[in-house]
Order: sequence, then structure tokens, then C-alpha cells
Amino acid sequence: MGTSYFSIPAAILILMLSATHPNSCLAARKFLSSETDTDFIKTSCGATTYPDLCFTTFSSYAIEIQASPKILATKSLLLTLNTTRAASKTLSELSKSLAQGLKPREAAALRDCLEQVSDSVDEVKRSIGEMDETQGKSFAFRMSDIETWVSAALTNEDTCMDGFSESDTDGDGDVKAAVRSSIEKVAHLTSIALAFVNRYASTKS
Repeated sequence: MGTSYFSIPAAILILMLSATHPNSCLAARKFLSSETDTDFIKTSCGATTYPDLCFTTFSSYAIEIQASPKILATKSLLLTLNTTRAASKTLSELSKSLAQGLKPREAAALRDCLEQVSDSVDEVKRSIGEMDETQGKSFAFRMSDIETWVSAALTNEDTCMDGFSESDTDGDGDVKAAVRSSIEKVAHLTSIALAFVNRYASTKS
């Protein structure tokens, strides 16, 4: 039996308002829906590696997501894509502005990181397109592809951070901090997206 996100106190409130204040019933139903949707987000985020970041990120979309694993997975991919694109832009600007100031190993690490993040953008975009696809491949095959692409994106981001961990320790600490801060958020959101994709895939297994 699936988990119920229905709030008993809120349900009692609905019944009371229906009997005594019919005009207030609609507002109460909206309250119940909002509360239920937020509970779904909280429960879903609790199963991820980064529950606090997850809830902070997705709670504002609770009404849009409702209690749909598919919408949650799709929204997580869209937010991951936006964040990854922003990180790619930051790295590109950083690379251009510091082209002459970095040591060879740091410059190489930054170039590699930029390439890896660019690959992540492509992989997440493919995943979003596949989520909306309904023709051709079976659901299981389609979800397997998405899981593979999102996993690859996460590996790219981890490799990027590892590259800066291994670059010259006496280099520009501010550059390393900027890169790691940007990529770390991307990696965490990608991890959350992968968890939601896996959950959605399991709903029809």
C-alpha cells in the first residue's frame, strides 16, 4: 500500500467548514492540497543524500509537482540543467579572465572541468527530452537510458572536482574555491535528480 500524504487534522477542518461555512470550503481544500503536496516533497527529499538542499529547492514547486513522481523527476532535471548551464558559464568566464594567471596544471584542470560540465549539460538535456517521449522504446528501456545519462553527468561533475583537488596546492585558492562551490551545487542537484529518476522508474517496474 502506498504512503498516504493526507493530513487528518486538515481533513477534519474540511468537514467542519463544509457543514458550517460552505463558502470557506474551497479555500480549505486548497490549503489541504498545498499541505499534502509539501508533505510529498518532504518525504521524497528525505530519501535523497541531500534532504535539506532538496526541500529548500523543491518546496516552492510543491503545488506544481503535487504528488507526481514523474513531475518531480522532470522538475529536478530542469533545475539541474539550469544550474549546470549557469556553472558552465561561470567556468567559461573564469577561464577567460584568468587565462594568463593560472599555473599549467590548474589551467588544464579548468579546461577539463569546463568540458566535463558541458558534457553534463548535454546528458541532462537528453534526459529531459526522453522523459517527455512516449513513442518507440518501452518505459523500462527509456528510464534505463535516462538513469545512465544522469549518472554520467554526476560522474563528470565529480571528476571535475577531483581534478581541482589534485591540482597544485600552492595555486590560486580562490579559483579552486570558486570552481568547487559552483560544481558542488550542480553535483548535489544531479544526485537528487538521479534519486527522483530512480524512484519514478520504480513506479512501473
